[in-house]
Amino acid sequence: MAERGVDVSALPQEVREQLAELDLELSEGDITQKGYEKKRAKVLAPYLTQTQSKNTEISHLTPGYIHTEAVQAALAKHKEEKMALPMPTKRRSTYVQSPIDNCTPPLTHQINHFTNILDKEVYHYIVNSYTGISQGSRVDLPSNAVVRGMSRGQSRSSMMETADGVPVSSRVSTKIQQLLNTLKRPKRPPLSEFFMDDQEEIVEVPQADPNTPKPEGRQIIPVKGEPLGVVSNWPPALQAALARWGATQGKSPALTALDITGKPLYTLTYGKLWSRSVKLAYTLLNKLGTKNEQIIKPGDRVALVYPNSDPGMFWVAFYGCLLAEVIPVPIEVPLSRKDAGSSQVGFLLGSCGVGLALTSEICLKGLPKTPTGEILQFKGWPRLKWVVTDSKYLTKPSKDWQPHIPTANTDTAYIEYKASKEGTVMGVAVSKVAMLTHCQALTQACNYCEGETLVNVLDFKKDMGLWHGVLTSIMNRIHTISVPYAVMKACPQSWVQRVHIHKARVALVKCRDLHWAMMAHREQRDTSLASLHMLIVADGANPWSVSSCDAFLNVFQAHGLKPEVICPCATSPEAMTVAIRRPGVAGAPLPARAVLSMTGLSHGVIRVNTEDKNSALTVQDVGHVMPGALMCIVKPDGPPMLCKTDEIGEIVVNSRAGGTMYYGLSGVTKNTFEVIPVNASGTPIGEIPFVRSGLLGFVGPGSLIFVVGKNEGLLMVSGRRHNADDLVATALAVEPVKTVYRGRIAVFSVTVFYDERIVIVAEQRPDASEEDSFQWMSRVLQAIDSIHQVGLYCLALVPANTLPKTPLGGIHISDTKQLFLEGALHPCNILMCPHTCVTNMPKPRQKQPVGVGPASIMVGNLVAGKRIAQAAGRDLGLIEDQDLVRKHNFLTEALQWRAQTDPDHMLYVLLNAKGVAVCTATCVQLHKRAEKIAAALMERSGINIGENVVLLYPPGIDLIAAFYGCLYAGCIPVTVRPPHPQNLSATLPTVRMIIDVSKAACILTTQVLTKILRSKEAATTVNIKTWPIIIDTDDLPRKRPPTIYKPPNAEMIAYMDFSVSTTGMLTGVKVSHAAVSVLCRSIKLQCELYSSRQIAICLDPYCGLGFVLWCLASVYSGHQSILIPPMELEISLTLWLGTLSQYRIRDTFCSYSVMELCTKGLGGQTDILKARGVNLSCVRSCVVVAEERPRLALTHSFSKLFKDIGLSMRAVSTAFGSRVNLAICLQGTTGPDPSTVYVDMKSLRHDRVRLVERGAPQSLPLMESGTILPGVRVIIVNPETRGPLGDSHLGEIWVNSPHNATEYYTIYGEENLQADHFNTKLSFGDPQTLWARTGYLGFVKRTELTDSSGDRHDALFVVGSLDETLELRGLRYHPIDIETSVSRAHRSIGESAVFTWTNLLVVVAELCGSEQDALDLVPLVTNVVLEEHHLIVGVVVIVDPGVIPINSRGEKQRMHLRDSFLADQLDPIYVAYNM
Repeated sequence: MAERGVDVSALPQEVREQLAELDLELSEGDITQKGYEKKRAKVLAPYLTQTQSKNTEISHLTPGYIHTEAVQAALAKHKEEKMALPMPTKRRSTYVQSPIDNCTPPLTHQINHFTNILDKEVYHYIVNSYTGISQGSRVDLPSNAVVRGMSRGQSRSSMMETADGVPVSSRVSTKIQQLLNTLKRPKRPPLSEFFMDDQEEIVEVPQADPNTPKPEGRQIIPVKGEPLGVVSNWPPALQAALARWGATQGKSPALTALDITGKPLYTLTYGKLWSRSVKLAYTLLNKLGTKNEQIIKPGDRVALVYPNSDPGMFWVAFYGCLLAEVIPVPIEVPLSRKDAGSSQVGFLLGSCGVGLALTSEICLKGLPKTPTGEILQFKGWPRLKWVVTDSKYLTKPSKDWQPHIPTANTDTAYIEYKASKEGTVMGVAVSKVAMLTHCQALTQACNYCEGETLVNVLDFKKDMGLWHGVLTSIMNRIHTISVPYAVMKACPQSWVQRVHIHKARVALVKCRDLHWAMMAHREQRDTSLASLHMLIVADGANPWSVSSCDAFLNVFQAHGLKPEVICPCATSPEAMTVAIRRPGVAGAPLPARAVLSMTGLSHGVIRVNTEDKNSALTVQDVGHVMPGALMCIVKPDGPPMLCKTDEIGEIVVNSRAGGTMYYGLSGVTKNTFEVIPVNASGTPIGEIPFVRSGLLGFVGPGSLIFVVGKNEGLLMVSGRRHNADDLVATALAVEPVKTVYRGRIAVFSVTVFYDERIVIVAEQRPDASEEDSFQWMSRVLQAIDSIHQVGLYCLALVPANTLPKTPLGGIHISDTKQLFLEGALHPCNILMCPHTCVTNMPKPRQKQPVGVGPASIMVGNLVAGKRIAQAAGRDLGLIEDQDLVRKHNFLTEALQWRAQTDPDHMLYVLLNAKGVAVCTATCVQLHKRAEKIAAALMERSGINIGENVVLLYPPGIDLIAAFYGCLYAGCIPVTVRPPHPQNLSATLPTVRMIIDVSKAACILTTQVLTKILRSKEAATTVNIKTWPIIIDTDDLPRKRPPTIYKPPNAEMIAYMDFSVSTTGMLTGVKVSHAAVSVLCRSIKLQCELYSSRQIAICLDPYCGLGFVLWCLASVYSGHQSILIPPMELEISLTLWLGTLSQYRIRDTFCSYSVMELCTKGLGGQTDILKARGVNLSCVRSCVVVAEERPRLALTHSFSKLFKDIGLSMRAVSTAFGSRVNLAICLQGTTGPDPSTVYVDMKSLRHDRVRLVERGAPQSLPLMESGTILPGVRVIIVNPETRGPLGDSHLGEIWVNSPHNATEYYTIYGEENLQADHFNTKLSFGDPQTLWARTGYLGFVKRTELTDSSGDRHDALFVVGSLDETLELRGLRYHPIDIETSVSRAHRSIGESAVFTWTNLLVVVAELCGSEQDALDLVPLVTNVVLEEHHLIVGVVVIVDPGVIPINSRGEKQRMHLRDSFLADQLDPIYVAYNM
C-alpha cells in the first residue's frame, strides 16, 4: 500500500487520468478491489521509487485511507477468529425486490453512474478511501453456514457436522449449534458488569470501570471572536441594502438560475429584484382581501412554498415579505399526503400560526389535488390560503406608495425550520438585527467584496444556502449562481464549470458535491478553479469531511485549486454560523489535524490516539469563532456546567447574530436560547445568555474549533457516547459497493430493556445477492465492534428506494425509526444481535439447595409464618341422594334402573349443523342399544371379560351406547378420536398408537370408519393387516346378552382415559367404578342436576371431563344432555349459541376452541343474531372445560361481545382437571363468582405470589379455575422438597379425592412413576394422607367472599403445567405469558408458541399479514420478550397460519412443534438466528 504516499497532483496529466479512470471503474463495481490495487500499483510503479523513502509515515496517508485500513485490520483480526454466523433461512417467495423508481440500467450514460453509486446525502469519498476490505480479508463462513431456503418437496436432511464435529441430520440444529458456538465466545463487557438481580428493581447500573479515561484539564475559558468591525457604508437594515442596489445598480446581476442541463435559464438583476419585491409587498398588504378587510398585517407569518429549481421566485417572495414586514417561513414543497415528516411540518405551521402560503403558478399546478381540484389537505397541516406570486398576478403600487424600511430591531425577520432528533419540526425565529449582524459577521469572516461572484449548490431556503446565497450576497451586491439539486444529479460537474466560466471567487458546497465533481472529473479537463478565494464546505464538521476535502484537493490541485481556500465551517439553525475557517495565505502551513482516540471520545474525553490506530478518528478544524461572538463548551446533559479543556461538550454561543427562540414554543426556547453556563461549583459565570448549538466539540490549540458530532446524532449506550455519523462512516468503509444502494445508510438508537440499542438500516442494491448482503452485515458487525467497541442490536437491509426521504433525498431518520418500531419497515434481510449487545441482564438466579430446614417447620396450619395453602370442596357425605346412590354402586345398574322406572325419559339429543335433532336416546333405547353391543362382544371368541375395547366413533349417541355395551359385557372401554378422513397420514398413527399401547382386543366402530381403517390410503400410513378384531356396530342383530356383567367390587376399573398432553406425552389412566360414581355425584351436587334439567354440551367426548359430561353424567343424574359436536360449528357457527337460545338452556359446557370460534367468527355479528331472535339471558352458567390456566382475555371478550344478546357478565367460568383427577374444579351454581387477582410477574418467576393492583407494571391477571368440587381437597406443595407451602408461594397442586384416577395404564411397568404421581405423601406436616400430583403449578388465596357454608372462600388459581415451564436463567417462565406478549407485538402475528432448545429460547409466530411483514416481526418479537420478560430470544421462526399444532382442547402442542422445527418440517417463511 505504499503507493498511497505518492503526491498524485505532481504526476503527469495522462497518469492522473488513468488513475481517475480506475477509481471510477472500482466505484461502479466493474473491477474488484484486488484488481484495482494491482492496476494502480502498475501505473504508479515508475514513480514509487523516488517517493518511497520519505512517505512511509502514517501521517501522509489520507485519513480516508486510515479509516478503511482500520476497518480492514479489524476484519482481518476477526478472520483469524473464524467467526461463523448462522445465516438466516428464508423461503424463496418471501421477498420480491420492490420496483426501483429511479434505477438506471447499467452503462446507459456515464453520468448516471455517479448518482447510482452515491446518493444525495452520502458524503463519503468511496472511490479511494471507502471501497472497503480487500479480498484478502474476507470473513470465511464454513460451508454449512450458508444454507439457502429450500422450496417445498426438496430433500431437506443431509448429514452435516456441527462445529464440534457431532453429526446431525438437520440443518436447523446445525444452525443452532453454530449460534451456540458463536455465543460461547467471551463478549467484551467482563462479568463484573453483570449485576445482581434485585427483588425490587430489575436492572442496576453496572459498576464503572476504574480505567475509564476522565478529563484532567483545567476549566475552559470562554473563547472570544475578533470584534465585529464597523464599516461606514453598511446598511441600517437588509431591505435598505436591496433598495440601494435596486436604485443605483439596477442593471447589476443578482441571481442566475440554471436549467436541468446546467445552462443559465435566466438572470435576475438588482433592479428587477427590487421592483418585483415591492410589487409583492404592495399586493400582500393591499390587494388580497376585499376593500375594507386586510388579510395580511405586518408581523403575520406566511409560508413560502417554492421548489429548489426556482430560486428567483423564492428571492422575490422572501424580500417581498421583508418589505411588507410579514414574516416568511420557508418550507419544502409537499409532494403527497404521505411525505416523510409531513405532519411535523403541519406542527411547525400550526405553532407559527401560518394561514397563508405563497407559491408559484407552476408549483401550485404540481401540488396534489382532490378530485374536485382543490389542493389536498395535508396530514396535520392547518387550513391554508394559497397565493400565487408570479409577476402577472401582482399589482404595481401607486407612485406615492413606498415600503416602510425601519432600522433593524429585535422583531422577527424570518423563521427557519429545523427537525429535532425525534422528528419534531420547530421554527427558529431570527430577528431583523440578528439577520443583519449575521450578514455583517459573514462578510467580515469571508472577506466578501462588492460585485464578486458566488456559486451556491446548497438549499437556498435554509442554513448556509440562505445565509450566504440569499442574504449576505444582497448586502454585498454579489452575483449568485444557484445550482439546484436536480442539476447536480444530472450533471455532477456543473458547479465546477460555473466557477470556471464565471471566475467565481466563492463556492458553497457540501462534501457530496466535492465527491460528485471528482466522479465526473474526466469531463472537465480544461476547467480552472484558480479564481476561488473560498471553497466553503458546509458540512465540514462531519467525520468524513476530512477525506472528501483531501481527495478533492488531490484531484483539482492540478486545476488551480489552492489548498488554503478550502474552508470547512460549523453551523446550527439555533446559533447560525458557529465557526468558519478563514481563507489562508498562500504558502502558509495548513492547520493541523486532530487524531483522536475513539474510546476517549465515547467517554467524552479528548485523547490523542497513539497506540491503536484502528480506532482513531481524524478531524479537521472548522476555523475560529465568528466575529463579535463569545463561545464556550458546556456539558451536553444536566446543568450547563463548563467543560474542562480536554473534555468534549456542547458548543454554546453568545452573539447578536443568532436565533432568538423557537417560535410559539416558549417552554423549549428557555432551555436552548437562554443558557447561562455555570462553573464547577454551580455559580453562573455571568449574566449573558448563550444559545445551545447542538454541536459537540472542543477548542483546540490556537483557539481553533473542532466539532466531533451533533447532539441529535448522539447514541448513549451503557453510559458511553457514540456518534451516528462515525458509525455510518465505518459501515460505509466495509465494501458497500456490492450491497448498499447509493451508500444509503441510517443509524439510530431504540430504547430496549433500560438502555439504548443501536440499529443500522441500509438500502440494499437490487442486484445484491443474499450471500453478499449477509457477508456485508456480518462484516459491519465486526468492524463496529472492533473500532467503536460497541455492539449493534439490529442490522436491517431494505429494498432500494424504500426508506423515507428528506426533501433533498437524504434518509429521514426519525420516520425510519418510527417505521422500525411499528414493524412497517419491511426489510429484505435482518440480523439481530441481542446476545452480544444486551449486557445489562440481571444475574441468573441461584437456586437454594433443596432441603427441609427449620424455616419450614409447621405450626398448626402455618408454614413459616404463612397460612398453609390448602382448600377443600363441600363435604360429599352430608347430602343424601334419593334412593339411587344407596341402591347402585355402578353406572350400569343406574342405567338399568332408569330403563325400568322411567323408560321414555329422554336422556340424549344429538344435533346436526342445522340445529336439527338427528338422533335421540331415551333411557330404554340406550339400554337396548347397549345390550345389542354387549351381545355382539360376548359372541366373539377371543374377547374376554376385563379386556380393553377401543371405541372409535364420531361424537354422538353411538359412542355412548358402545360405552355402556362394553360395561354390560365386562370389557373396559377406551374412547379414541377417529382419524380425519382428509388427513389420515397425520391422524391415523395416533389412533394406531393408542390401540397398540392399550393392547385392545377389539375395535368397535361404524361402517364408514371400518372402510377407512381397511382402505388403501390407511395402508400407506400404518400396517392395516395387524388391526385387532373390528366390529361394525351399525347393523347389529337384535340380541340380548345372556347376562349383564356386574363387577365384584367398585374398585374394579370402569374405563380408561387416554389423552395426549401438551408436552406430547400419551398417557392413559385407569378410572374405577367407585371413582365414576363419586365424580358423577360430585358434579350433580355442584351443578344441581336433576331429571327435569337440560344442559347443552359442545365438547369433544374422548377424554377428561368432556367424556364424563357427554357419556356418564346424564345416566347418573337423569338430566337431558343436548349434544353438539364441535366440528358442526365449522359448518354453522351459530349452532351452539342458537341452541342455547332455542332450548332456553341454563347450563352449558364448551371448550376454548368453541369459544374462540364464536368470538372470532360471530363477534361482529351480534346485531344479526339479535335480529334472528337469539337471546342468551337464560344462560346461568357457561363453563369452559380445560386442563390449563383460564384464558382470561378470551372469556372476557366472549362475555363482552355477547352481552348485547343477553349473556350475563357473570355466566362464564372455567373448570379444571388433570390426568390424575379428571375434575378438580367446576364452577357450580351455589359457590361465589370466580374471582380475578393480579400477580406480579417478577415474583412469579421466583415461585412467589405477590398480589398487585390492576394495571400495575409487570402484572398478570389470573382467574380462579372454578369452585373446588365436593369431596376434593387440594394443597400447594414444593415440587422439590414435597413440603407444604404457604399461600404466598407458587407450587405444585396436589389433590386428594375419592374420584382420583387409580393409576397410569403403563406397558413398561414404571411403578416408581405410579407411586410418585398417584400415591404420594408430604415430606412433613400430614404424612398420612395419600395425594395425587397434578403436574400443574398454582396457588391458593383466601378471598373476601363466603361459600355456601358461610366460611371465607379459598380460591384455587392454576398458573401452568410444570412440564411446560421454561427454566431460564434460574427463573421459572410460563410459555403462555411470553406468547401473550409476542402476539401483542404486531398486528400481523396470529398465534405464537415458545419452547427452549439447549438453553436457547425459540419463538414461533404465525404470520397472518402479507409475507413482506415477515422480517418486521423479528425485532419486535425480540424487543417485547426482552422488555417484558428479560429474556433474549435465540431463534425467531415466522410460519404460515395454522402451522402451530393445537389439540382438540384448543391447547398448543409445543413439544410437537419443537420436534417439527428440529426435524426441519415446518417450511418456515423466515428463520432468524439472533446473535
